[in-house]
Amino acid sequence: MTSASGTPGAMEAARGREGQVFDLGYRRYDGPREGRNRARLAVYKDGLRISLGLGRGGRAKILPWLFVGVAILIGLIFALIAGAVDRVAGAGTAEAANLPSHADYYTGAGILLFLFAAVVGPELLCPDRHNGTIHLYLVRPLTSVDYVLARFLAFMTVMLFVAWLPQIVLLAGLAFGAPQPAEYLQDNWLDIPKFLAAGAAMAVYTTGMGLAVAAFTTRRGYASVGLVGLFLISQFVAGALGETVTGTAGEWLGLISLSDPPLHINELVFQVDDSLNAGQAARDLPTGIRIAAYFVFTLVPIGVLVGRYKRLSV
Repeated sequence: MTSASGTPGAMEAARGREGQVFDLGYRRYDGPREGRNRARLAVYKDGLRISLGLGRGGRAKILPWLFVGVAILIGLIFALIAGAVDRVAGAGTAEAANLPSHADYYTGAGILLFLFAAVVGPELLCPDRHNGTIHLYLVRPLTSVDYVLARFLAFMTVMLFVAWLPQIVLLAGLAFGAPQPAEYLQDNWLDIPKFLAAGAAMAVYTTGMGLAVAAFTTRRGYASVGLVGLFLISQFVAGALGETVTGTAGEWLGLISLSDPPLHINELVFQVDDSLNAGQAARDLPTGIRIAAYFVFTLVPIGVLVGRYKRLSV
């Protein structure tokens, strides 16, 4: 006699309760877990690629590399002019004639660096918030401050590249254009730390300004126009007030021109008196005040940028 548990129906029910394991080929990750530093580095590298259009279509490369090319061309022109004058009129003639050199490069090309920051900087922040991908970044262990600081360092690296490369081209052109290149480098090697320091001051300043403005909008065009407007309007207002208000008050009001603080640092680093236009009243202020103004206009936007991203919620 067959028991109830041995009936075909019971046996089917028992088999139905059995589990089956399928090997889908997934494997557990058993490598090192790098945590926040690995995430920060990934955001930093991605920022470099975005800034220079690397790994993207041809259109994304046009603007950044156009700016880089023009900046290098300015340095090359400076070198060709000085080299030609020295070869025709004798060594040292270009310097004696006060032709453009390392001290003058950032004054002439500064507007190009500001435009680069205005056009390229928003690319690092605005699309992530506009498309909502910022929320994918801000998963643990990466924080909003990690994200924005990695973007900041990435763009500052690119700004240093854009600021320093033309100066290196200019140095090479001046050296090889001299009758004795080795002697030229021996006599002018101090220009190297000077243009590196002045370029770093320009890079940090423009990076902070460009990203701080971009933190307030999700539209890249709005951020670019806003930053250019800030520079132009502040420069116009400072010039108008400098002509209207005389004395110490006019000198202090001249500090509101947002395009001038890194140029003041350039002038102080190279210890020249004519790299800025004579009409800029702020240049007559004491050295300490101009240095303090640079740090204020550099650190405040960075603080605003970090504070803005601290308030982001995931």
